Amino acid sequence: MNHVPQVRVGIMNEPEIEFVFNSDYRVNGKLVAGSQTAKCVDGKIWWNDALHTDVMFEPVDVAIGSFMLKGVTIGVSFHWRRKEDQIFKGALHLIVEDDKITPINVISVEEYLLSVISSEMSAKASLELLKAHAVISRSWLLAQINKDKARKEMADVLPGETAQVLDEEIKWWDRDDHVHFDVCADDHCQRYQGITRASTETVQQAISDTWGQVLMYDGELCDARFSKSCGGVLEQFENCWQPHHYKYLVARRDGEKEMDFPDLTHEDHATEWILSSPEAFCKTTAPEILSQVLNDYDQETKDFYRWKVEYTQKQLTDLIKRRTGVDYGRIKDLQPIARGTSGRLYKMKIVGEKLTKTIGKELAIRYALSESALYSSAFVVEKHDIDPDGYPAKFVLRGAGWGHGVGLCQIGAAVMGAKGYGYKEILLHYFIGANINELYTNG
Repeated sequence: MNHVPQVRVGIMNEPEIEFVFNSDYRVNGKLVAGSQTAKCVDGKIWWNDALHTDVMFEPVDVAIGSFMLKGVTIGVSFHWRRKEDQIFKGALHLIVEDDKITPINVISVEEYLLSVISSEMSAKASLELLKAHAVISRSWLLAQINKDKARKEMADVLPGETAQVLDEEIKWWDRDDHVHFDVCADDHCQRYQGITRASTETVQQAISDTWGQVLMYDGELCDARFSKSCGGVLEQFENCWQPHHYKYLVARRDGEKEMDFPDLTHEDHATEWILSSPEAFCKTTAPEILSQVLNDYDQETKDFYRWKVEYTQKQLTDLIKRRTGVDYGRIKDLQPIARGTSGRLYKMKIVGEKLTKTIGKELAIRYALSESALYSSAFVVEKHDIDPDGYPAKFVLRGAGWGHGVGLCQIGAAVMGAKGYGYKEILLHYFIGANINELYTNG
């Protein structure tokens, strides 16, 4: 490959959208500028007093062309969920999905990365950390695009994302449900907020210094995952998503002694690990480190290496019913069934007055136990004030880490950068046995 590929990013999905062109754009050979509104009517797009199947707006001058989308939801699965106006470079393609309009930003991969590493972390992060994240984000994106092409060529069915047997429902989410674009703009894929998050000279240098560089293993692009905090030990891919084992995404301690960690798939070891606070790169409260990784809204979360959540019996019963759509009745117990290499649960049994069922994988568990998403599924359950029938009055969840824990630990990587590790050392700490190759060059 000797050219920079393009990426299609789905930004939002609403019955009606407002957008503003900050420079001249062209649609079907005609110029358009200024404020616009489009809404879905009878499965088509009502714009400019006419119905359209889809509409493609392209900038007249690619160098300066930009547009604003109003009311974009960010933090879809987080407690700080909110709406904001966002500005994007490149083309704007409007399509209809589920009787709503999806605006898709069509942009080069390298322009996309300028935003991603400023959106996923602070644009003021250290150069080595930004370079590491640029390589990861580029690798993950191109790997997903390649997967889509392979599936289409093979006329393959999308992976079954729910496996259900009697008294067990195992579900996972990935980006495979995006049919009309490559990736979405929120944490479900990678945070992408256009040029709303100001890119610094350091970010631009990180992109330039790593232009076209990707992680590879055995000649294949790495599915380079990342999360905020692993909690001390890395998780394996198959415990969060499809049952596929990647040799470069395996258990390691997030520290200088990589092989010094207990077997956290065993309940006793996991309990001891989670209830303690062992040393790891990502065990830090240093503001100068955290501000490199956590944007302003992320910093609303203060505790993440080790955390605690409490629910009364009624709160937990109502929460699980609302979040799962299943009436378990009063909750008697939350039982660990299977843990991954980081101590994260990927199977948990909910024991209720009316029903008992095992759920998974890790994100399904996190969704069931929070109004947004629990910090992670690496937790132990304490039951307090148990009545004669065995029903606790209060549940306390004590947990570790933030996110799925697979691949690069962003906070751990920030600490490594502060300790003087170079970006290649950081990458190869988290992606075991991988290589860093140049897929295409700059110019």
